Amino acid sequence: MVALVETVAYLGLEARRVEVQCQVAPGMPRFSIVGLPDKAVSESRERVQAALSAMGLALPPKRITVNLSPADLPKDGSHYDLPIALALLGAMGVTDAEQLGDWLAVGELALDGRVVASPGVLIAALHASEAERGLICPFDQGSEAKWASGVPLLAPRDLSSLLAHLKGDTFLPDPQRGKVANAAVTADLKQVKGQETAKRALEIAAAGGHNLLMTGPPGSGKSLLASCLPGILPELTPTEALEVSMVQSVAGTLEAGTISRARPFRAPHHSASMAALTGGGLKVRPGEVSLAHLGVLFLDELPEFQRPVLDSLRQPLETGQVDVARANAHVTFPARVQLIAAMNPCRCGHAGEAERICSRHPRCVGEYQGRLSGPLLDRIDCHVEVAAVSAIDLSMPPPAEGSDEVAQRVAAARSRATKRGVRSNAELEGDVLEEHAVPDDEGRALLMRAAEKLRLSARGYTRMLRVARTIADLSGAQQIGRAHIAEALSYRQQSMVR
Repeated sequence: MVALVETVAYLGLEARRVEVQCQVAPGMPRFSIVGLPDKAVSESRERVQAALSAMGLALPPKRITVNLSPADLPKDGSHYDLPIALALLGAMGVTDAEQLGDWLAVGELALDGRVVASPGVLIAALHASEAERGLICPFDQGSEAKWASGVPLLAPRDLSSLLAHLKGDTFLPDPQRGKVANAAVTADLKQVKGQETAKRALEIAAAGGHNLLMTGPPGSGKSLLASCLPGILPELTPTEALEVSMVQSVAGTLEAGTISRARPFRAPHHSASMAALTGGGLKVRPGEVSLAHLGVLFLDELPEFQRPVLDSLRQPLETGQVDVARANAHVTFPARVQLIAAMNPCRCGHAGEAERICSRHPRCVGEYQGRLSGPLLDRIDCHVEVAAVSAIDLSMPPPAEGSDEVAQRVAAARSRATKRGVRSNAELEGDVLEEHAVPDDEGRALLMRAAEKLRLSARGYTRMLRVARTIADLSGAQQIGRAHIAEALSYRQQSMVR
């Protein structure tokens, strides 16, 4: 007898249909799994056998073959345990094999028969909705799967309760949808004393979704400024929140089905590897740049990252996605992030301070900043110098304007970008850019002179216009003027001083 149960294989945020076929036939007792299983899937034999034994069921002394179709698609992950167990129970006649055809199952099995959590349930639920199937998933992830509306859902705590439900003896409760989490408390701009230029650059970056590089000595407040950014960014829309949650689901970091509308903020250490930053590994998983999708990726001590690691960000910053190519798989993850970076001007950190400058200046500055490639710097829209905080600044009372007031201006500027059909001005391109980022005559003359003098690349020229459009939006101007171009140039020029 052959029993069939559907499950999925994950390729990035895409779910591929996999049919679990189980046959119990006469022959020498053997339990084999075929269809390109990895080590975790092959070990399902032991977990499934132990789980059935905990229920008081023994495997028949026959030849048991489980085929994962299509056979040429690599299978990895522990979520195949539950569909393999159900297909086996159907082939043994313990449950109705035809009834299992209406369901898609994912979940790992413990040795005592419990159904435990596995990554990717939200993606499986969305796939089940499209395929018009019900979903069987772990109890702890029922609230996560419930976000895919219209999907019949079973979320058992263990294999025994699932079988009792399928037989009609008892019924599993309907899972409740997870909660929308409140945004975490972040630093407030009222904590930042002085640094008016840097705060202005941060506001522009937030309003337009622009990349920002802050350069300054240790203790000048660069990390504090970056930590204030989430507090002035607008919340994710419901569609964006679901998109971000899909990445967290496949990475296994979505907590208890709770979806947050706060934008992700990721700050990896400078010792992070390329796979940790952009994704990959033996089992391809999203990296930090994908976990920060539609949010902020903060790289502190930027030159301390390995240069190949930094250069691997060039494609994601340009295209908004990461393509991870392996010999047996090609996976794409979303990575539309806002890069915020911070660095010291040199290794000792005090270039520009005459009384504290080191003996290797200016060679020290050139060597340290030379770790950053020109193409990467060209993808950073705004560059700002953060000066050391003086004792006078620290003695001043907190500024009257904090994150709440700035957030209102940022939200207004973002709403203007939304009316243009983009999430933020950083995404303006093509005809939309030509229509909405046209300077007046004086602004165009200034921009052309600056482009020639600074030898701006085509990318740099476009990014300059985007920043100027954001500055105009913050001031409520319909057209980009000379003042807007001049301010945008003031942030661009810093990157040319090496």
